[in-house]
Amino acid sequence: MTGTPQDRAKGAILGAFVGEALGVGPHWHYDLKELRRCHGNWIDDYTTPEPGRFHDGLKAGQNAQAGFILELMLRSLIERKGYDEANFCKRLDNDLFPLLDGSPRSGPGHYTSESIRHAWHRRMVQKQPWHNIGGAADTTEAMERTLAIAVRYAAEPALMSQAISNNTALTQSSETMLSMGVGYGCILARLVQGDALDARISQQPLTWITTGALSFEPVTTCREAPDHPELPLRAKRHIVRDALHAASDIAAMAGDPGVHIEPAWKISHLYGMPCAFYHLLPAVYYLAARFSDDFESAVLHALNGGGQNQSRAMLTGALVGAQVGLGGIPQRFLNGLERADELQQLADTLTSQMPG
Repeated sequence: MTGTPQDRAKGAILGAFVGEALGVGPHWHYDLKELRRCHGNWIDDYTTPEPGRFHDGLKAGQNAQAGFILELMLRSLIERKGYDEANFCKRLDNDLFPLLDGSPRSGPGHYTSESIRHAWHRRMVQKQPWHNIGGAADTTEAMERTLAIAVRYAAEPALMSQAISNNTALTQSSETMLSMGVGYGCILARLVQGDALDARISQQPLTWITTGALSFEPVTTCREAPDHPELPLRAKRHIVRDALHAASDIAAMAGDPGVHIEPAWKISHLYGMPCAFYHLLPAVYYLAARFSDDFESAVLHALNGGGQNQSRAMLTGALVGAQVGLGGIPQRFLNGLERADELQQLADTLTSQMPG
């Protein structure tokens, strides 16, 4: 673990943008022979999508829609000096939804995920209020934007957990998704604070649960959740404890000399290549723990595993970026990332607002 919390926070933010952009070209190849035919035996840099593929029209180094929404979140957090749900929702209403038409292949990045399409339909067609928008998608879109919340509130677990829960619930109403999002946020927050991604990574978050520091009630108790006056508490009952134990167990496996997964990209075959969180998160935790000091290896193995490799690389990039800091991200990835200077300035501003 290197640098200050601010440097690790910048690494997490830029690592997410890098991972997401790396997935633009080879996204959603479930036939690995076809993936290799299109992009070679080992993808090691940004690529341009082939005609007719997802994100067709983007160029190598550009971000797709997850990156677009993450940037909206960053700008909202910066402008409001913290999570302001009304401001973030206004940005979706004004800056994202007018660019969509409800179909998958529309909008920034030329592809719109299921949860965002559902939110667009409920909001723009049915004219529903934001508190009645969330759908049942079991994918990781919310984690891909709330990772910025985890970074911003890395030292403030009550605000972090409540903001992640509330923001996730805007588009995904499942309590399981809220739990997984808070769990991922807790792990990322501890990495920003300097913990190692090993078998002990969940110790502090589990202590937060025991002491009531997280803004929700565990399902194993009858204790009421501690509301925070700055945020509305939309969802009170989560199973974050299991999400945290899973991260520790997988991190321990990554460091176990008796476990051999070679090459490492085959972790996506072990846990599954599809889009649901229960396929993606175990692979993300494994790669981020195994390559804790090697950003390039982590994101490239996430990428070369095929399937939903864009989300896998984005979430892995955030976790490893938080471990190596901004300086640990290879310069060639930053040089090749479109608008990298502007994105880094956003990360600089966000981290300047973090409590000392």
